[in-house]
Amino acid sequence: MSDHGFHVHGPHDHEVEHVAQHGGDSFTGRLAVLTAVLSTIGAIFGYMGGHSQNAALLYKNEAAIQKTSAANQWNYYQAKSNKQNLAELSITLTTGETQEKFKQAVERYKQEKEEIKAEADKLEAEAKAADHKSEAEMHVHERWALATTLLQIAIALSAITLLTRKRWLLAGVFGATGFGLLAGAMGYLHL
Repeated sequence: MSDHGFHVHGPHDHEVEHVAQHGGDSFTGRLAVLTAVLSTIGAIFGYMGGHSQNAALLYKNEAAIQKTSAANQWNYYQAKSNKQNLAELSITLTTGETQEKFKQAVERYKQEKEEIKAEADKLEAEAKAADHKSEAEMHVHERWALATTLLQIAIALSAITLLTRKRWLLAGVFGATGFGLLAGAMGYLHL
């Protein structure tokens, strides 16, 4: 409004007054609500995707730790084997009480090696299990990521639909939403 009481309306002012007096366009309102719902679901899917990715990384880290521990046990096993070999050689080179001492050492090394081998095998099994869990979590993460991407596509199509007022674009919105929800359900069910 100017100082002289003359008032000029812009095109957007007329639209705002019309909506205020006669109610908004139901198409716009429904599409805005759909977009808000899709954004909320997409945020949840994004969170779940991040969670499953972190779990996969933790399992992969656990597998690496167990593999390192198993390798250490195998190195220890090899050291005991070397000592056993030296004791066996000493048996052939000695006699009497000294020879008997080396025979006892050989038996002790054999027993120790069995314990070490059992521990190394256990650690390798734990590493393999952690690797499998990591792979399963990464598979789930891929489902969540796909679901999030599809919902983002649906939101973008919704905005384009709203701006262009081309109702046929709703088929793309609903299609991307349907596939996104399906991928999210597959992620939730670990499929």
